[in-house]
Amino acid sequence: MLTLLALLIASFAFAAPAHAERIKDMGQFQGLRANQLTGYGLVVGLAGTGDDSLDYSTLGMKGAVSRFGLTLPPGVNPALKNAAAVMITAELPPFAKPGQRLDVTVSAIGKAKSLRGGTLVLAPLYGADGQIYAMVQGNLVIGGLGVDAADGSKLTVNVPSSGRIAGGATVERAVDTGFATASYLTFNLHQFDATNAKRVTDAINAAIPGTASMIDGASVAIRTAGSGDERMRLMSRIENLGVERSEPPAKVIVNARTGTVVINGAVRVGTAAVSHGKLTVSIKESPMVVQPAPFSRGQTAIEPSSEISVEQDYRPAFLLKPNASLSALVDSINRLGVPPGDLVAILEALSQAGALTAELVII
Repeated sequence: MLTLLALLIASFAFAAPAHAERIKDMGQFQGLRANQLTGYGLVVGLAGTGDDSLDYSTLGMKGAVSRFGLTLPPGVNPALKNAAAVMITAELPPFAKPGQRLDVTVSAIGKAKSLRGGTLVLAPLYGADGQIYAMVQGNLVIGGLGVDAADGSKLTVNVPSSGRIAGGATVERAVDTGFATASYLTFNLHQFDATNAKRVTDAINAAIPGTASMIDGASVAIRTAGSGDERMRLMSRIENLGVERSEPPAKVIVNARTGTVVINGAVRVGTAAVSHGKLTVSIKESPMVVQPAPFSRGQTAIEPSSEISVEQDYRPAFLLKPNASLSALVDSINRLGVPPGDLVAILEALSQAGALTAELVII
C-alpha cells in the first residue's frame, strides 16, 4: 500500500505543466441532459423460472389479457411459473425524437429465478412528470445463468434475474428543453470553482466579445439569438475553446474501509514533529493435562498455563519543515514503515494540529 501511495505521489510531483483543456471537458450546457424513464411490465415465455403465484404477476397478466378481450374468472390463480413481474428502466437522451430507439434494462421484482429466454410484453415508460415517453417490447438478453438441482444444490453465474433489450423501446414523445427559444445559454461546470468559471468566461469573451458573463462560481451565461442552427454552431465553437484549468483545492481522501489514501499535489504541511510507535501485547495459552497418582481415585484435570509478552517497536520522530511538499510528507511517512491504518491516524493528527493545509475527507 505504501509503495502504491509513493507511485501516486510521484505522478503528482512530476506531473507535466498545466495545459489548456477544452471547455466541453469542464462542464455541460444546461438542459442538455438525459432523462430517466421507468415502467412496470410482464416477461413471459420463461422455462418454469417465473414468479409462480406472486400477486404482481397475476395482476399484470390479468391486465395484459384484458386488452385482448379475455377475462379470467374471479378467484382463479393462474400460477404463472412461466411469467415474471419486472421493472423497466431507460434513459431518454437530449433531443431524442419520436421513432428513435432506446436500450432498456429489465429487472425482476419478485421471486423469479431467471429471465433467460423471456419476452417482455408491450409496456409504457414514464418520466418524472407522469407522462408516457416511450413504449418497450422485445426479447431479453441475459448475461447470467441459474440452475437448480433436485437435491437442492444450486449454481448461479452472474445475475440471471436482470437483462437488457437493445433498441427495445421506441420514443413516443420529445422533451421540450427550451433550447430554441431561450435568450441565453447556461454552461454549468462539473465542480464549483470561481477561478475556472472566470477563465471560461474570459475565453468565451476573447473568442466572441461581449457574449459571456458569470452567474456564480459554477455557471456562465452566454447571450445568443437566431435559429437552432446558429445556436448549435455557437455551442460547438465554445465547447472546443481551450482553458487552462486552475489548481484544485488541497485534499486528502481516505477510504477507512480499504485503507486507501490519495493526496493531491496541492497539499502542503506546516512545521510539525511526528512520532509513531506500536505496542503489541501477546497472550499464549498452553493448558497442561494433569494425571492423578495410581490408585488415588483422582480425576484427570486440565491446568491452565498462560504466557504474556509485550513488544514495543521504537520509531524515531521526524520533523516536517515549513510548507513541506507532498513528496516530502510521504517520504517521511515511508521511512516510518507504518501500515495504511496508522497512516490515516497520522494524517488525522496532523489535521487536528493545524499542520495539514488540506481538507481531510474520509469516505
